[in-house]
Amino acid sequence: MSASGFQFTCSTCDEIHEGVPAFIAPKPYSYFNVPERERDQRCDFGDEECVIDEEFFFVRGNIKIPVHGLTDKFVWTVWVSLSKTSFHEWIRTFDDDIRSGVGPFFGWLNTEVPGYTGTINLKTMVHLQDYRTRPLVILDPSDHLLSIDQHDGIGRERACE
Repeated sequence: MSASGFQFTCSTCDEIHEGVPAFIAPKPYSYFNVPERERDQRCDFGDEECVIDEEFFFVRGNIKIPVHGLTDKFVWTVWVSLSKTSFHEWIRTFDDDIRSGVGPFFGWLNTEVPGYTGTINLKTMVHLQDYRTRPLVILDPSDHLLSIDQHDGIGRERACE
C-alpha cells in the first residue's frame, strides 16, 4: 500500500496506481444534450475546451478536495461554462507561461459529479494556473455537499466511496 494509503486500478490502463485518484469527466454535460448526429456540426471540442453552437463555452478545470491526514488531494476534473468574454480571455492566455494573474472567471459547473446529486449549475470561480496547469475550480460556498467537501475536506472513508 502506498504512503497515502490508496491503491486503485486505473479504468484507462487497467494498471494499479498508488496515491489519491483523480476522476475526469470526458465531455461537458451540455455536449450530451446535443443529438449525436448533430455533434460534428454543432460542437467544437478540444482537449481543454468545448464550444456548442458558437454560443455556449466550456473549459476543463480541477475541483480539489482535501483528504484529512493526507497531503494529496482528491481531484475531480470537471467542465465549467464561461461567458463568451471570459472564454476568449481564457483562450487568449492559454499558452502563456504566467497566467495566474488573469481572472478569476465566474462559471457554472457543467458536470454531473459521481457520488453527489444536483451538481449541474453550481456556482464556481475558475482560477487560471501558471505553466498550462489546468485551472482550479472553486465552488461557491453553499450547503451543497460537494461545496462543503471542497471547503472542509473529507475523511479517507469518504474518499474511498
